[in-house]
Amino acid sequence: LQPPDHLDERERHIFDKLAAQLEPTRLEVQDVSGGCGSMYAIEIASTKFKGLSMLKQHRLVQEILAEEIKGWHGVQLRTEL
Repeated sequence: LQPPDHLDERERHIFDKLAAQLEPTRLEVQDVSGGCGSMYAIEIASTKFKGLSMLKQHRLVQEILAEEIKGWHGVQLRTEL
């Protein structure tokens, strides 16, 4: 899965980290804070979510991004198989 060209440096970091850990079939990362990097919208589809509840899928993503999330005000997260 290749990152889109429009990602900024922080979005690309998040994209690359999730792509490496979850091998997604679809991944979108967008800074929805107006460009200051304090809130992100993430949509991800991965076969690694198979058998996991939505809550566990979200926890898995949050564990991977734990260090990054510490500096955010919030995250909008959508996961699917």
